[in-house]
Formats: sequence, structure tokens, C-alpha cells
Amino acid sequence: MNIQTALHVIYPPRCLSCGGLVESDFGLCGPCWRDTPFTDGLVCDLCGVPLPGGRPGEVAHCDACMVRARPWRQGRAAMLYDGNARRLVLALKHGDRQDLAAPCAHWMARALAGIDTTGMLVAPVPLHRWRLLKRRYNQSALLARALARELRADCCPDLLIRRRRTPVLDGKGADDRFALLDGAIVAAPARRALIAGRHVLLVDDVMTAGATLTACTSACRDAGAADVSVVVLARVAKDT
Repeated sequence: MNIQTALHVIYPPRCLSCGGLVESDFGLCGPCWRDTPFTDGLVCDLCGVPLPGGRPGEVAHCDACMVRARPWRQGRAAMLYDGNARRLVLALKHGDRQDLAAPCAHWMARALAGIDTTGMLVAPVPLHRWRLLKRRYNQSALLARALARELRADCCPDLLIRRRRTPVLDGKGADDRFALLDGAIVAAPARRALIAGRHVLLVDDVMTAGATLTACTSACRDAGAADVSVVVLARVAKDT
């Protein structure tokens, strides 16, 4: 305890977002917390986007999930992809802020409250090997490992593989996204036995139209998964 106190004197805890002083490690300062759109209250049971109104225990779906059927059972998001949440996601994804994975996974676990995660197999959305080589790490795999620790669940970072390289999806419409991802992701041959009969929890940093998660869900079901649920760090609230 004395060593920890001394370290805090020398290296006081800093806000994960702005770098300002905070009371404890791996936290946000008051203004950054206020500007981070965490999801709460009634949310879509398939993607986690907040919905107006609601009653305790009510199961509801957003317009996007009613227009486009989702192949997974349930889905949650820790925050909306806006404001400070967007800055945190980009820092984790492109800014080499791997230290964000653990606190972000804690927020994702909080978003999963109320969902029975017992016996789930946690797996990340995969990167193509060339993109992984360029980026050096898969941010979804970092989140998956940290989330599995939070849930005390099994994790398989290489459960799925992206067998063909797909272009960056930013700026593309929903139909183009689904077409590009169709058949691009499969279960790793050496991991298929792990999937059979399991409830897989897919982890990604951001959900926009849901094309990547749909491709991953199909890959899990093709390999014999009993069921699939999804959780993302942030949900883009407006998609078509």
C-alpha cells in the first residue's frame, strides 16, 4: 500500500481521455464522463442503442434492427459512437492506446448486465493478416481478452479468420458493407471444435450497419455454434 501511495504521488492518476488529474487509475474526469454517451435505460435488445420510454423488463428493438434482421440472439453496446466515445475508440484503434482496453471492457461488461453470460465463449471480430501486420494489434482482440476476464469466461482470440482482404468500410452504405463481407469470415479450422455447441459472444469496437458481426455470426453458426450474441464498445446510432 505504501508503494502504491508513493507511485500515485510520483505518477498521479490521469483521465483516460484528456489526461487531467482524477481520483483513481483508469477513470474519466467529471467533464469527460459527462461528454461520454454511455448507454443506459431501455436499449435495443439486438444492438444496444438507447430507446425512449420503456418499462422494467421490456424487450424492444430499434428501427434499424426491425428493418434488417439480425442473426444473433442479443446485442449490447457500452456507448454511442459520438463525442468523447468516438475519441476513445479512435485512440484505441489507431492511437496505440492499448491501455484503454481494460476500462473499456469494464464498461462493456456493465452493458451486458442482465444477460446471462454463463458458459459463453468470447471471441473477437478478426482482422485480415495484412491489416494486423500493419496495425500490430487487433483492438477487438484486446477488448475480448479483457472482457473475458471481467466475465470470468473462456476466450479464443483466433476463433475466426478473415480469409480475404476487404476494403475499409468507412463511408460505404449498408448494402455495400454486407456485400463486401459476405463469405469473408470463417471459423479457423483448428478452432471449429471449440465452437460446436457453444454460445459465442462476439466482440468488436464499433457496430455501424452490422455487416461484420453478421458475417462473424454466420461463420460461428456454420461451425455449429448453439447460439451467438454480440457486444461492442460503441454503436453508431444512425445507419441504414
